[in-house]
Amino acid sequence: MVEKFEFQAADRPLLRALQQDGRISNQDLAERANMSTSACWRRVKALEEGGVIARYTAIIDPAAVGLSFHAMVHVGLSRHQAGHVEAFIAAVMTRPEVLDCFATTGDADYHLRVLCKDLNAYNAFLEEFLFALEGVSTVRTNLILRQLKHETRVEV
Repeated sequence: MVEKFEFQAADRPLLRALQQDGRISNQDLAERANMSTSACWRRVKALEEGGVIARYTAIIDPAAVGLSFHAMVHVGLSRHQAGHVEAFIAAVMTRPEVLDCFATTGDADYHLRVLCKDLNAYNAFLEEFLFALEGVSTVRTNLILRQLKHETRVEV
């Protein structure tokens, strides 16, 4: 029988510190959380295995690596046939330009946050990929002029 993970109040300072600095040493993390290093290590392992900590990553400045075209793309499907929906989702999951994909209510069925090198790269993404997907009926693009807030941390 698999034990169900139980989130504890003592996990909050661990998660706050790890969201601020995912490379923090176990010793420094234990000090911040006011616990022993062995208890800290066990608790972080439990958070990872329990699915609370999904992964560790580095946050990259897109402009620093030559990615300057940022857009929200609103996609409508012509029919919600299971095959079209599944194919759309599977295809979108393979594209590195798509940073986020949300299934939503309203005028569009899906909202994609897309990041490309430039307008030419975005046009290629549209023509060679998005417009080629069966079932895609509408695509509307909103350019992101400035990113005012981008947060990866969640309040715990």
